[in-house]
Amino acid sequence: MEVQDKLAILADAAKYDASCASSGTEKRDSRDGKGLGSTSNGICHAYTPDGRCISLLKVLLTNWCVYDCLYCINRQSSDVKRARFTVDEVVRLTLSFYRRNAIEGLFLSSGIIRTPDYTMEQVIEVARRLREEEHFRGYIHLKTIPDASPELVERAGRYADRLSINVELPSAASLKQLAPEKDAAGIERTMSRIHLRLQAAREAKREAQAIRALPGAVAGAVKPPPFAPAGQSTQLIVGADASDDRVVLQLSSRLYTGQRLRRVYYSAYSPIPHAHRALPAQAAPLLREHRLYQADWLMRFYGFQADEIVTEAGFLSLRHDPKLAWALAHPEVFPLDVDRAPREQLLRVPGLGVGSVDKLLAARQHRRLRRADLLALGPSGKKALPFVVTVDHRPRPADVQALARPVAAPQQAALF
Repeated sequence: MEVQDKLAILADAAKYDASCASSGTEKRDSRDGKGLGSTSNGICHAYTPDGRCISLLKVLLTNWCVYDCLYCINRQSSDVKRARFTVDEVVRLTLSFYRRNAIEGLFLSSGIIRTPDYTMEQVIEVARRLREEEHFRGYIHLKTIPDASPELVERAGRYADRLSINVELPSAASLKQLAPEKDAAGIERTMSRIHLRLQAAREAKREAQAIRALPGAVAGAVKPPPFAPAGQSTQLIVGADASDDRVVLQLSSRLYTGQRLRRVYYSAYSPIPHAHRALPAQAAPLLREHRLYQADWLMRFYGFQADEIVTEAGFLSLRHDPKLAWALAHPEVFPLDVDRAPREQLLRVPGLGVGSVDKLLAARQHRRLRRADLLALGPSGKKALPFVVTVDHRPRPADVQALARPVAAPQQAALF
């Protein structure tokens, strides 16, 4: 099979993995002529913390798989067209796309070939060749193969900017039913090993920086070897089982707290050809996936807990975004006086983001805030008016009631 034909198959097969963002990596400079690619500048787009969009070559090493996960298009019993790259082909494709200014990095995953360890060795060899032989300094995200040995995970972290291993489903019982070869406890053990190794790498880096800062320190002292400086992430399939949004968000919260994940990604289940009868016949609403991302943001940056975001029925509102839904369900909290409310309360006002709240806190140190100050924030400030009090503004009950009225459901196109 020609490489272009393989690329068409294996790039398409990789589209179902959403956990390919590139935030948090260390910058590398290739202008010294000693390397190729620089993280400071089928292809997917990812975003860095400062808002830059970078492009990644997103492919599978192969869509052959010895596992038979019922929700996966590449499962062993699927009749999809199969292909497999050699290590050399992925390396040459990555360099070719980079030299044409089409990508700035690589996202590489794979079906399971022979055994998890054999597959992980092949994935690592691609990254090793790029780093050590081709001196590629672009971004590399490697998907950790479930049940791969700790030694191989350690090697992967030497070459990758980010590692990820997918939890797949919100409950261990669902994973056992739909992906019997996978073990939820084993996946989390691998996450824990990566987490501990990341902690050790950060501590070694801090110690090295402290030593270099000492008087008389030798210039150019050896730096400790890096280990996945962009951390680790995971992905959850939403709607393939009966788990509600409360279960999903509770798992995400536990992973953020216990494993210090950089991101949890959510993927709405979409029916696949010749699907098993244990799977839903209908796709999960894409709006549900969107609401989970919004709720995830509230947990990570706004101080919300998983249990307080969802409704009593266990699901997020599809009518309103989670922050507005929470505000409408807690009228006793509002309106807030923007001149007196603490930061953690202002962050719960619909429309006010972290930046907006910080601007209001800075301004109120010098004067009383007015309605015009909120309007100056743009649409977000206008959205906040029904929930706040200023020296010249007090919301009317009708303002909040208008927000609670039913709205037409948004129309969404399919992802693929």
